[in-house]
Amino acid sequence: MEKEQGIINKVAQSSVQTIDLEELYPQGERILYDIKDNLFEGIILKEKDFRAFVKGHNWADYAGKHVAICCSVDAIVPTWAYMVLAAELQNYAKTIVFGDLATLETRIYQDFFESWDAEAYRQAKVVIKGCSKREVPIAVYVEITRRLAPIAKLISFGEACSSVPVYKNKSTGKLK
Repeated sequence: MEKEQGIINKVAQSSVQTIDLEELYPQGERILYDIKDNLFEGIILKEKDFRAFVKGHNWADYAGKHVAICCSVDAIVPTWAYMVLAAELQNYAKTIVFGDLATLETRIYQDFFESWDAEAYRQAKVVIKGCSKREVPIAVYVEITRRLAPIAKLISFGEACSSVPVYKNKSTGKLK
C-alpha cells in the first residue's frame, strides 16, 4: 500500500530569510516642492517676492512629511533660496532633501537603516525580495547589501524559490 504525500514546500522549510524592502517602507507622505512655482516669468527668482511668499506661506502643512526641494526647469535660482526653504521646513518636515522624489526615497531609507538592527541576519542565508508594489530605489538595494555583507552567510536577490546569488561570505567559500 502506497502512502500519499502532500506537496512539500521546500522554500518554507529552508533556512533562508527573506527581506522585503516594501515591508520596511518608512511611512509618511512624500512631497516634491518645486521652486519653479516661485519664479518670475518661469526663469528667475525675485528675492523680494520670494521672501514675501516664504513669510506668508503656511509651512505647518508640511508637518511630519518628507520633502524634496527641486527646480524642474532651467532657471536662475540662487543657492540661498533653497537654504531659505530648508530653514522654514526644518521646523515641520520629517525629512528634507535637495533633489527629486527618488533622492528623497533613498534618504528616507538611509535614515531608516541608521537604526536598523541587522544582527538577526548574522550568518544567515538572506534573499532580498526583488518584486514589490512600490518602487524601491536601487540605492536602497545597494545599502542593504552593504550592511548585510559583513555578517550574512549568503545574500541573494529575487524570490526564495528563484533567486540570483549576490554575495557569499568569504569565510564560507566562494560564490558559484
